[in-house]
Amino acid sequence: MTTTTPQPRQAGDPTAVPVSVWATAQSAPAAQRSGRYSPEGTAHPAKMLPAIAAHAITAYTKPGDLVLDPMCGIGTTLVEALHCGRRAVGVEYEARWAEIARTNVGLAREAGIEHDAAVFTGDARRLSIVLPAEYFGAVDLVITSPPYGDSTHGQVSVRPGEGVHKRDHRYGATLDRGNLANLGLGRLLTGFTRILTATATLLRPGGYVVVTARPWRQHAELIDLPAHIITCGTLAGLVPVERCVALLGRLVEGDIVGRSSFFQRDFVVKQRAAGLPMHLIAHEDVLIFRSPTHAEARTQANDIDRSAIPVAGLPRYFHTPPALAA
Repeated sequence: MTTTTPQPRQAGDPTAVPVSVWATAQSAPAAQRSGRYSPEGTAHPAKMLPAIAAHAITAYTKPGDLVLDPMCGIGTTLVEALHCGRRAVGVEYEARWAEIARTNVGLAREAGIEHDAAVFTGDARRLSIVLPAEYFGAVDLVITSPPYGDSTHGQVSVRPGEGVHKRDHRYGATLDRGNLANLGLGRLLTGFTRILTATATLLRPGGYVVVTARPWRQHAELIDLPAHIITCGTLAGLVPVERCVALLGRLVEGDIVGRSSFFQRDFVVKQRAAGLPMHLIAHEDVLIFRSPTHAEARTQANDIDRSAIPVAGLPRYFHTPPALAA
């Protein structure tokens, strides 16, 4: 983590000051979405905090730039890009969420924002087919988040005499194996590497990719998704430049007031009672990559042996996409 004293940062110049902690949860998620988003999007299992998207967009782009989210869900990144004076394009696999994303873009239109925006329905692993040719080489920033453990998502329903029930914590149809969220960790990482590889062809030279990723616990074991995503980005030919922390809790006089879900708190309480000293996860890692310049791309092609890239914890189940293995 960076130890330099934070200074004002110029939009579009992420090298100015490497601020590593983003205070992105000073207001609750519902308050951040109030007035900008359709209530129909509440059921989405993993919505990015608007403040995280807005912070990344203002830090890594300038007004008029083009922002892409290849897995845009209900369109949070697109809406925040529009409100920041940027253009936006999103791709969403599930038609239900794509339609809500279009609705949310429409709300920005009703608020008087006229910047270009579009939502396409399709598989982000096939961006070359889903997106028109005009977007290739024109994107200034890619910002997205992969799907991950359903233990961190969901809504709570309490029924008299029936206890607490969890809902809206899964993506799409469970049997839809085309949805990355329904695959095991290994295939999820493989698919996400393909997505990052595809976005690299859309970025202008020197453009940025911002990925938010949260570690989660599976059967009490911590799954370090952020570390795996760094490997995915490297395999995709991107250059890692920063690793930041976006807080999911509110800063109050030097302390953090958590905004964790009922299920996270319940899990931690039960594990502590069983003797395991666990703590709530109160942040998302923000991983920033850069598209290589033409000179760097030539160097990569000549010098990098990707089979030698260390993959911490992945050899048992990480499958290199055919396009990278060739």
